Amino acid sequence: MKKVELVEAVAEAAGLTKTDATKAIDATFAAITGALKKGDRVPVVGFGTFGVTRRAAREGRNPRTGETVKIAARNAVTFKAGSALKDSVN
Repeated sequence: MKKVELVEAVAEAAGLTKTDATKAIDATFAAITGALKKGDRVPVVGFGTFGVTRRAAREGRNPRTGETVKIAARNAVTFKAGSALKDSVN
């Protein structure tokens, strides 16, 4: 599902205009992003939990040349699906 399709689905389900649905979706994504930047977890009951985990620096290998390269440490976004979401998919 693309963002345009998501906007249409939200607009129809909530009885909003597409413009209002777009603003709501963008605001939701911005709030989640802001919380993750601070290092907070974002639990959405019935859906899942967004979080940030620290990936340590490590050595990797260039698949083309086989030479060893250093991969820098970084933060990675994680998502753990909630039980309601898992049940609805299965």
